Amino acid sequence: MTKKRIFSGMRPTGKLHLGHLVGALENWSVLQEEYECIFGIVDWHALMGEYENSHQIKKNILDMAVDWLACGIDPKKSIIAVQSDIPEHLELQMFFSCITPLGWLERNPTYKEQLREIKTRDLHTFGFLGYPVLQAADILLYKAQAVPIGEDQLPHLELTREIARRFNHLYKTKVFEDCKAILTETPRLLGLDGRKMSKSYDNAINLSDSAEIVRKKVQTMFTDPKRIKLSDPGHPKICNVFSYYKVFSPEKEAEVCAWCTKAEKGCTECKKILAEDILERIRPIADKREKLSKDKGYVEDILKQGALKARVIAQKTITEVRTKVFS
Repeated sequence: MTKKRIFSGMRPTGKLHLGHLVGALENWSVLQEEYECIFGIVDWHALMGEYENSHQIKKNILDMAVDWLACGIDPKKSIIAVQSDIPEHLELQMFFSCITPLGWLERNPTYKEQLREIKTRDLHTFGFLGYPVLQAADILLYKAQAVPIGEDQLPHLELTREIARRFNHLYKTKVFEDCKAILTETPRLLGLDGRKMSKSYDNAINLSDSAEIVRKKVQTMFTDPKRIKLSDPGHPKICNVFSYYKVFSPEKEAEVCAWCTKAEKGCTECKKILAEDILERIRPIADKREKLSKDKGYVEDILKQGALKARVIAQKTITEVRTKVFS
């Protein structure tokens, strides 16, 4: 039985953190056992937002590949490739750009949200407006039958379907089929300060952080604002530290809730225990990461081989598209 194909990607815009681990990478490592997976380091997408700081992208690509491999993405089971090493991504984007109505892009909720919230760089560019078109090209180039996403990303996938349907309608073909969502239940993991975890806020524990840094960062975590003194009973449901226990030490959830509400342990001690639990979870990743970082040639070869494998699929799709458009 032929495995169904999945495509997913990440932008190499900085260090990967715990949110990436529990929200995507651990899920990817499971999916690769059941699906034919293509995982893209989407550097063109990174350039769309980081064009003023583009010198970091090359380093970020290699760091991301190291993190992926350390987290269990297996090049023997999955294709790992850099988007810009496969020129067909941009060629298919060009075809789609010609047929995608401007209104579809301007109504994109993520586009409007980021224009409103991100003030550190100018995103009023043609490239950034059109990023969903490239996103559609990324998925449809490989004729992916499914994409692992959270519910908040469903509008993005629907736009991909609309572009695919419009292409098929205009050129009276069935080159592209609807791509389904594999809804992933992403654990709720906020940043250390209680806001969304983001490198922009400098509020994340990175997969590359040393044990000492992890311990220090955990001690800075935002806790229960109602607990002023050590003797005050805590309120786990509104404590960010407790939310991390639910992800990294679910077996301790009842125990932590009990000592917190009964004021048996202070927040400092609670955080020390949490830090060790987090370190226990990421220690195997850190060990693999250290070994891989010493053999960059091995990692680069994986990306080169991944691009070659990906291009075999991509070129076949582009041949079909060119035939339908120009025949």
